[in-house]
Amino acid sequence: MAADADSLRTGLPPSGHQASWRSWLLLAPLLLWLGMFVLLPTALLVATSFSRRDDMGRVIYSFTLDNYQRCFDPTWLSIFGSSILYALLATLICVVVGYPAAYTIGRASPRNRRLLLTLVMIPFWTSFLIRTYAWISILSEEGLANGFLLSAHIVPAPIGMMYTPFAIVLGLVYNYLPFMILPIYTSVEKLDNSLIEAAYDLGAGPLRAFSSVIIPLTRPGIAAGALLVFVPAIAMYAITTLMGGGSNPTIGEVIQNQFTRARNQPFGAALGVLLMLLFLVSFILMGRKKNTAHAT
Repeated sequence: MAADADSLRTGLPPSGHQASWRSWLLLAPLLLWLGMFVLLPTALLVATSFSRRDDMGRVIYSFTLDNYQRCFDPTWLSIFGSSILYALLATLICVVVGYPAAYTIGRASPRNRRLLLTLVMIPFWTSFLIRTYAWISILSEEGLANGFLLSAHIVPAPIGMMYTPFAIVLGLVYNYLPFMILPIYTSVEKLDNSLIEAAYDLGAGPLRAFSSVIIPLTRPGIAAGALLVFVPAIAMYAITTLMGGGSNPTIGEVIQNQFTRARNQPFGAALGVLLMLLFLVSFILMGRKKNTAHAT
């Protein structure tokens, strides 16, 4: 009681065993959630990846590397490559489109800033599936896009935009663009105007000031946004299934099919483990770039 009274009077946290005990108690719900819904499923996925299935489709837990050897078949490697390519294209487009928007929001007045941030968040007010099906109706041969092109006499016949790599990348960009804008906006908001003014005073033009001062200072936001877009875009199978139509399969679709239609959980788990390793490599590389940006 005396320790609690002293801590309230001085404003300092309790020391020693009490502080440690209370900290672990506060962390207990988070640790329990991580253990049940992250660590346990991950351990089960890894164990399943080394198992095999019998003729009845049941999983037999035994150690084998056959599933991982099969993952390096050229067919599956090409699907991995196309998934990475779609994610890279979506990330690059999000940077090109999102950076000017984030910079404009970050340098706007407080009133306009709130309005612009609200416009960025509006897509999250509707369901992900509704937004995706809206693009399906827009890009279909009888949709709004082809109707405009035909009425403007730009094309003589409807263009097949659905079920193409273009539709997949467009769906990824549309759904993940806010995840690029918000981190970059946070970095732009913290920009020190005196550094930009100093660059102009030293003779730098707008392009030189932008490339040598603004870009390096906002690089942590770019790295964080690229990570938030690239990592989930690799495994996103809902967009590729709905807008790609299965004609351009990605690794997320393959894993989902292995666990459902093919009922080959060991092979699907092996693909999932490799996908997690790819995520880990992405986190490490992006983290290094972010730390390098902070250091400079």
